[in-house]
Amino acid sequence: MRPAAPVVFALIGGIACAGAACAESADAMAWLRKIAAASRQINYAGTFVYQHGRQVETSRIAHWVDSGGEQERLETMDGPPREIIRTNENVTCYLPEHKTVLVTKRHGRQFPSLLPEDLAGIADNYNVRKTETERVAGAECQTIALEPKDNLRYGHRFCAELVSGLLLRARTYGDKNEMVESFAFTQLLLGNAVHKDMLKSAYAAKSQGWRVDRSALDRGEATGDSGWTLKNQPPGFRKITEMRRAIAGHASVSHLVYSDGLAAISVFIEPMPKTPPAAGPLAYQGSVNIYVRPQAEQMLTVVGETPARTVRQVAESLSPRDR
Repeated sequence: MRPAAPVVFALIGGIACAGAACAESADAMAWLRKIAAASRQINYAGTFVYQHGRQVETSRIAHWVDSGGEQERLETMDGPPREIIRTNENVTCYLPEHKTVLVTKRHGRQFPSLLPEDLAGIADNYNVRKTETERVAGAECQTIALEPKDNLRYGHRFCAELVSGLLLRARTYGDKNEMVESFAFTQLLLGNAVHKDMLKSAYAAKSQGWRVDRSALDRGEATGDSGWTLKNQPPGFRKITEMRRAIAGHASVSHLVYSDGLAAISVFIEPMPKTPPAAGPLAYQGSVNIYVRPQAEQMLTVVGETPARTVRQVAESLSPRDR
Protein backbone atom coordinates (compact mmCIF):
# COMPACT_ATOMS: atom_id res chain seq x y z
CA MET A 1 0.00 0.00 0.00
CA ARG A 2 2.94 2.32 0.59
CA PRO A 3 3.68 3.00 -3.11
CA ALA A 4 0.25 4.62 -3.42
CA ALA A 5 1.15 7.38 -0.97
CA PRO A 6 3.01 9.58 -3.46
CA VAL A 7 -0.01 9.41 -5.76
CA VAL A 8 -2.29 10.53 -2.95
CA PHE A 9 0.01 13.40 -2.03
CA ALA A 10 0.26 14.38 -5.70
CA LEU A 11 -3.53 14.51 -5.96
CA ILE A 12 -3.79 16.57 -2.79
CA GLY A 13 -1.11 18.91 -4.11
CA GLY A 14 -2.98 19.27 -7.39
CA ILE A 15 -6.18 20.19 -5.56
CA ALA A 16 -4.29 22.75 -3.46
CA CYS A 17 -2.75 24.30 -6.58
CA ALA A 18 -6.12 24.42 -8.26
CA GLY A 19 -7.55 26.11 -5.17
CA ALA A 20 -4.75 28.67 -5.12
CA ALA A 21 -5.24 29.37 -8.80
CA CYS A 22 -8.95 29.89 -8.22
CA ALA A 23 -8.23 32.27 -5.35
CA GLU A 24 -5.79 34.27 -7.48
CA SER A 25 -8.30 34.48 -10.32
CA ALA A 26 -11.04 35.58 -7.91
CA ASP A 27 -8.74 38.27 -6.51
CA ALA A 28 -7.96 39.51 -10.03
CA MET A 29 -11.67 39.60 -10.92
CA ALA A 30 -12.35 41.54 -7.70
CA TRP A 31 -9.82 44.12 -8.92
CA LEU A 32 -11.63 44.38 -12.26
CA ARG A 33 -14.91 45.05 -10.44
CA LYS A 34 -13.14 47.71 -8.34
CA ILE A 35 -11.76 49.34 -11.51
CA ALA A 36 -15.18 49.31 -13.19
CA ALA A 37 -16.83 50.98 -10.17
CA ALA A 38 -14.10 53.56 -9.44
CA SER A 39 -14.37 55.45 -12.74
CA ARG A 40 -18.08 56.03 -12.08
CA GLN A 41 -18.11 56.55 -8.31
CA ILE A 42 -15.19 58.83 -7.39
CA ASN A 43 -14.08 62.39 -8.19
CA TYR A 44 -10.94 62.73 -10.28
CA ALA A 45 -9.24 65.19 -12.62
CA GLY A 46 -6.11 64.98 -14.68
CA THR A 47 -4.32 64.81 -17.99
CA PHE A 48 -3.99 61.59 -19.96
CA VAL A 49 -2.25 60.54 -23.17
CA TYR A 50 -3.63 58.22 -25.85
CA GLN A 51 -1.05 56.56 -28.09
CA HIS A 52 -1.69 54.42 -31.17
CA GLY A 53 1.00 53.77 -33.74
CA ARG A 54 3.07 56.91 -34.09
CA GLN A 55 0.23 59.21 -33.05
CA VAL A 56 -0.05 60.70 -29.58
CA GLU A 57 -3.09 62.64 -28.36
CA THR A 58 -3.39 64.48 -25.05
CA SER A 59 -6.67 65.21 -23.23
CA ARG A 60 -7.70 66.76 -19.95
CA ILE A 61 -10.57 65.30 -17.96
CA ALA A 62 -12.53 66.19 -14.80
CA HIS A 63 -15.15 63.88 -13.30
CA TRP A 64 -17.57 64.69 -10.47
CA VAL A 65 -20.17 62.55 -8.69
CA ASP A 66 -22.91 63.77 -6.36
CA SER A 67 -26.59 63.09 -5.65
CA GLY A 68 -27.45 64.18 -9.20
CA GLY A 69 -25.24 61.51 -10.75
CA GLU A 70 -22.13 61.91 -12.88
CA GLN A 71 -20.75 65.04 -14.51
CA GLU A 72 -17.68 65.15 -16.71
CA ARG A 73 -15.65 67.59 -18.78
CA LEU A 74 -13.23 66.36 -21.43
CA GLU A 75 -11.00 68.74 -23.37
CA THR A 76 -8.60 67.85 -26.19
CA MET A 77 -5.18 69.48 -25.92
CA ASP A 78 -3.90 68.72 -29.44
CA GLY A 79 -5.18 69.84 -32.83
CA PRO A 80 -8.48 71.70 -33.24
CA PRO A 81 -10.05 72.56 -29.84
CA ARG A 82 -12.91 70.37 -28.70
CA GLU A 83 -14.76 70.21 -25.40
CA ILE A 84 -17.21 67.53 -24.30
CA ILE A 85 -19.54 68.11 -21.35
CA ARG A 86 -21.44 65.09 -20.03
CA THR A 87 -24.20 64.95 -17.45
CA ASN A 88 -25.08 61.30 -16.90
CA GLU A 89 -26.05 60.06 -20.40
CA ASN A 90 -26.52 63.53 -21.96
CA VAL A 91 -23.55 64.81 -23.96
CA THR A 92 -22.82 68.28 -25.38
CA CYS A 93 -19.81 68.68 -27.66
CA TYR A 94 -18.44 72.16 -28.43
CA LEU A 95 -16.52 72.60 -31.72
CA PRO A 96 -15.29 76.22 -31.63
CA GLU A 97 -13.46 75.95 -34.97
CA HIS A 98 -16.81 75.33 -36.71
CA LYS A 99 -18.91 77.30 -34.21
CA THR A 100 -21.06 74.20 -33.73
CA VAL A 101 -22.62 72.50 -30.72
CA LEU A 102 -23.44 68.80 -31.05
CA VAL A 103 -26.07 67.42 -28.68
CA THR A 104 -26.27 63.65 -28.34
CA LYS A 105 -26.42 60.71 -25.97
CA ARG A 106 -23.47 58.90 -24.50
CA HIS A 107 -22.18 56.07 -26.68
CA GLY A 108 -19.46 53.59 -25.88
CA ARG A 109 -16.80 53.76 -23.18
CA GLN A 110 -13.77 56.01 -22.85
CA PHE A 111 -10.72 56.09 -20.61
CA PRO A 112 -10.63 55.67 -17.67
CA SER A 113 -14.13 54.13 -17.81
CA LEU A 114 -13.14 51.29 -20.13
CA LEU A 115 -14.70 48.35 -18.28
CA PRO A 116 -18.42 47.53 -18.44
CA GLU A 117 -20.42 47.40 -15.22
CA ASP A 118 -21.33 43.78 -15.95
CA LEU A 119 -18.15 41.70 -16.19
CA ALA A 120 -19.93 38.42 -16.94
CA GLY A 121 -18.14 36.41 -19.60
CA ILE A 122 -14.70 37.95 -19.18
CA ALA A 123 -13.25 34.96 -17.30
CA ASP A 124 -14.64 32.64 -20.01
CA ASN A 125 -12.62 34.35 -22.73
CA TYR A 126 -9.57 35.70 -20.89
CA ASN A 127 -7.16 34.40 -18.28
CA VAL A 128 -7.31 37.13 -15.64
CA ARG A 129 -4.16 37.50 -13.51
CA LYS A 130 -2.98 39.89 -10.84
CA THR A 131 0.65 40.76 -11.58
CA GLU A 132 3.14 43.36 -10.36
CA THR A 133 2.61 46.78 -8.85
CA GLU A 134 3.89 49.75 -10.85
CA ARG A 135 4.00 53.54 -10.68
CA VAL A 136 1.96 55.76 -13.01
CA ALA A 137 1.44 59.55 -12.74
CA GLY A 138 3.23 59.50 -9.39
CA ALA A 139 0.85 56.91 -7.87
CA GLU A 140 1.29 53.23 -7.04
CA CYS A 141 -0.96 50.96 -9.08
CA GLN A 142 -1.82 47.27 -9.29
CA THR A 143 -1.53 45.62 -12.71
CA ILE A 144 -4.17 43.14 -13.89
CA ALA A 145 -3.45 41.15 -17.05
CA LEU A 146 -6.21 39.83 -19.32
CA GLU A 147 -4.71 37.18 -21.59
CA PRO A 148 -7.02 36.07 -24.42
CA LYS A 149 -7.69 32.34 -24.79
CA ASP A 150 -7.53 32.60 -28.60
CA ASN A 151 -6.34 35.01 -31.31
CA LEU A 152 -9.80 36.49 -31.94
CA ARG A 153 -9.42 39.14 -29.24
CA TYR A 154 -6.76 41.44 -27.85
CA GLY A 155 -4.83 41.12 -24.62
CA HIS A 156 -5.02 43.88 -22.01
CA ARG A 157 -3.03 45.14 -19.06
CA PHE A 158 -4.82 47.46 -16.65
CA CYS A 159 -3.01 49.32 -13.87
CA ALA A 160 -5.29 50.63 -11.09
CA GLU A 161 -4.49 53.04 -8.25
CA LEU A 162 -4.02 50.95 -5.11
CA VAL A 163 -6.54 52.69 -2.85
CA SER A 164 -9.32 53.97 -5.11
CA GLY A 165 -9.05 51.43 -7.92
CA LEU A 166 -9.14 54.17 -10.57
CA LEU A 167 -7.61 53.03 -13.85
CA LEU A 168 -4.32 54.90 -14.34
CA ARG A 169 -3.08 53.08 -17.42
CA ALA A 170 -4.57 50.70 -19.98
CA ARG A 171 -2.59 48.93 -22.68
CA THR A 172 -3.89 46.72 -25.48
CA TYR A 173 -1.75 44.01 -27.10
CA GLY A 174 -1.95 41.98 -30.32
CA ASP A 175 -1.27 38.26 -30.66
CA LYS A 176 2.47 38.90 -31.18
CA ASN A 177 2.53 40.84 -27.91
CA GLU A 178 2.92 44.13 -29.78
CA MET A 179 1.24 47.13 -28.15
CA VAL A 180 -1.75 48.25 -30.21
CA GLU A 181 -2.75 51.26 -28.14
CA SER A 182 -2.21 52.82 -24.74
CA PHE A 183 -4.00 55.23 -22.41
CA ALA A 184 -2.16 56.64 -19.40
CA PHE A 185 -2.58 59.47 -16.93
CA THR A 186 0.42 61.79 -16.72
CA GLN A 187 -1.05 64.00 -13.98
CA LEU A 188 -3.91 63.16 -11.60
CA LEU A 189 -5.94 64.57 -8.70
CA LEU A 190 -8.29 62.43 -6.61
CA GLY A 191 -11.06 62.96 -4.07
CA ASN A 192 -11.03 66.24 -2.13
CA ALA A 193 -8.35 67.70 -4.41
CA VAL A 194 -11.00 67.90 -7.18
CA HIS A 195 -13.34 70.91 -7.28
CA LYS A 196 -16.62 71.18 -9.14
CA ASP A 197 -15.55 74.37 -10.91
CA MET A 198 -13.09 72.21 -12.86
CA LEU A 199 -16.13 71.04 -14.84
CA LYS A 200 -17.17 74.53 -15.94
CA SER A 201 -17.41 74.79 -19.74
CA ALA A 202 -15.06 77.20 -21.48
CA TYR A 203 -17.48 77.58 -24.40
CA ALA A 204 -21.05 77.43 -23.05
CA ALA A 205 -21.31 81.24 -22.73
CA LYS A 206 -19.54 81.89 -26.05
CA SER A 207 -21.71 79.50 -28.05
CA GLN A 208 -25.02 81.38 -27.88
CA GLY A 209 -24.98 82.17 -31.60
CA TRP A 210 -23.43 78.89 -32.76
CA ARG A 211 -25.22 76.27 -34.83
CA VAL A 212 -26.78 73.57 -32.65
CA ASP A 213 -26.94 70.08 -34.17
CA ARG A 214 -29.39 67.70 -32.52
CA SER A 215 -29.65 65.32 -35.47
CA ALA A 216 -28.12 62.48 -33.47
CA LEU A 217 -31.19 62.63 -31.21
CA ASP A 218 -33.61 62.51 -34.15
CA ARG A 219 -33.55 58.78 -34.49
CA GLY A 220 -36.06 56.14 -33.60
CA GLU A 221 -34.96 52.79 -32.24
CA ALA A 222 -36.99 49.61 -32.12
CA THR A 223 -35.76 46.25 -30.87
CA GLY A 224 -36.63 43.53 -33.35
CA ASP A 225 -35.56 41.08 -36.01
CA SER A 226 -33.07 42.58 -38.45
CA GLY A 227 -33.58 39.72 -40.89
CA TRP A 228 -29.88 38.84 -40.80
CA THR A 229 -27.94 36.10 -39.06
CA LEU A 230 -24.30 35.33 -38.29
CA LYS A 231 -23.46 31.87 -39.66
CA ASN A 232 -19.94 31.62 -38.21
CA GLN A 233 -20.14 33.48 -34.91
CA PRO A 234 -16.72 33.95 -33.25
CA PRO A 235 -16.42 31.73 -30.15
CA GLY A 236 -17.10 33.57 -26.91
CA PHE A 237 -19.12 36.37 -28.52
CA ARG A 238 -22.86 36.58 -28.00
CA LYS A 239 -25.47 38.87 -29.46
CA ILE A 240 -26.55 41.52 -26.96
CA THR A 241 -28.46 43.94 -29.22
CA GLU A 242 -30.56 43.64 -32.37
CA MET A 243 -32.59 46.62 -33.52
CA ARG A 244 -33.55 48.91 -36.37
CA ARG A 245 -32.63 52.58 -36.23
CA ALA A 246 -34.59 55.26 -38.08
CA ILE A 247 -32.32 58.26 -38.67
CA ALA A 248 -33.78 61.54 -39.93
CA GLY A 249 -33.00 62.01 -43.63
CA HIS A 250 -31.64 58.50 -44.03
CA ALA A 251 -32.96 55.03 -44.76
CA SER A 252 -33.57 52.66 -41.86
CA VAL A 253 -30.42 50.94 -40.58
CA SER A 254 -30.25 47.56 -38.85
CA HIS A 255 -27.84 47.41 -35.92
CA LEU A 256 -26.54 44.29 -34.20
CA VAL A 257 -23.99 44.19 -31.38
CA TYR A 258 -21.94 41.18 -30.24
CA SER A 259 -19.74 41.11 -27.14
CA ASP A 260 -17.40 38.74 -25.31
CA GLY A 261 -17.90 40.62 -22.03
CA LEU A 262 -15.22 43.21 -22.82
CA ALA A 263 -14.80 43.79 -26.56
CA ALA A 264 -17.79 44.77 -28.71
CA ILE A 265 -18.46 44.25 -32.42
CA SER A 266 -21.15 46.40 -34.08
CA VAL A 267 -22.82 45.45 -37.37
CA PHE A 268 -24.65 48.07 -39.46
CA ILE A 269 -26.81 46.97 -42.40
CA GLU A 270 -28.24 49.60 -44.76
CA PRO A 271 -29.34 49.94 -48.39
CA MET A 272 -26.50 50.14 -50.89
CA PRO A 273 -25.54 53.76 -51.66
CA LYS A 274 -25.51 55.00 -55.25
CA THR A 275 -21.75 54.61 -55.31
CA PRO A 276 -21.00 51.20 -53.75
CA PRO A 277 -17.87 51.13 -51.59
CA ALA A 278 -15.01 48.75 -52.29
CA ALA A 279 -15.27 45.59 -50.23
CA GLY A 280 -12.62 44.90 -47.62
CA PRO A 281 -10.89 46.66 -44.71
CA LEU A 282 -11.97 50.29 -44.55
CA ALA A 283 -9.92 51.76 -41.73
CA TYR A 284 -8.53 51.20 -38.29
CA GLN A 285 -7.52 53.34 -35.34
CA GLY A 286 -5.78 51.80 -32.40
CA SER A 287 -7.71 48.66 -31.46
CA VAL A 288 -10.76 49.43 -33.65
CA ASN A 289 -11.04 47.78 -37.07
CA ILE A 290 -13.69 48.42 -39.75
CA TYR A 291 -14.69 46.09 -42.60
CA VAL A 292 -17.21 46.77 -45.37
CA ARG A 293 -18.94 44.21 -47.61
CA PRO A 294 -21.80 44.57 -50.09
CA GLN A 295 -24.36 41.75 -50.14
CA ALA A 296 -27.92 41.34 -51.45
CA GLU A 297 -28.23 45.04 -52.36
CA GLN A 298 -27.20 45.94 -48.83
CA MET A 299 -24.02 47.48 -47.44
CA LEU A 300 -22.64 45.70 -44.38
CA THR A 301 -20.29 47.66 -42.12
CA VAL A 302 -18.65 45.87 -39.20
CA VAL A 303 -16.83 47.87 -36.51
CA GLY A 304 -14.98 45.88 -33.87
CA GLU A 305 -12.75 46.41 -30.84
CA THR A 306 -10.96 43.25 -31.96
CA PRO A 307 -8.19 42.13 -34.30
CA ALA A 308 -8.95 42.54 -38.00
CA ARG A 309 -9.41 38.78 -38.49
CA THR A 310 -12.38 38.76 -36.10
CA VAL A 311 -14.06 41.73 -37.78
CA ARG A 312 -13.56 40.10 -41.18
CA GLN A 313 -14.96 36.77 -39.95
CA VAL A 314 -18.12 38.53 -38.78
CA ALA A 315 -18.48 40.51 -42.03
CA GLU A 316 -18.06 37.45 -44.23
CA SER A 317 -20.41 35.31 -42.10
CA LEU A 318 -23.42 37.65 -42.26
CA SER A 319 -26.29 36.55 -44.47
CA PRO A 320 -30.06 37.14 -44.78
CA ARG A 321 -31.98 34.80 -42.52
CA ASP A 322 -33.76 31.99 -44.35
CA ARG A 323 -37.49 32.59 -44.31
